[in-house]
Amino acid sequence: MPKKYFHDKLILLLASVNVFLAFLCVALVLLRLGAGQGNDGYFVQYRPSLGISAFKTGSVGGIVSFMLFAIMVAIANVTLSVRVYHLRRELSITILGLGIVLLVLTVIVSNALLVLR
Repeated sequence: MPKKYFHDKLILLLASVNVFLAFLCVALVLLRLGAGQGNDGYFVQYRPSLGISAFKTGSVGGIVSFMLFAIMVAIANVTLSVRVYHLRRELSITILGLGIVLLVLTVIVSNALLVLR
């Protein structure tokens, strides 16, 4: 692991934001999961081309997959960023920046689906 990686303030800021957004997604999904909800009580997909039946219901596993996705994205982004830092600092910053965009979209989509239940 490059020593300069941990001394770069912008890299550490972006990596911290990635980890924070992943934990935010996990916390929001866990808080919105209802204990009394049935197995098929969650909207897990929205397909606007289907018209009236655009919302597809599913089990808790479909919603929990958002949490796992957020954790995997954060781990993959930080790992890739560390590995390419010695090649190009800008590429490492780009990877972390795109990870932030992906995690923000994950938080938005998961909350939008959980609000509709």
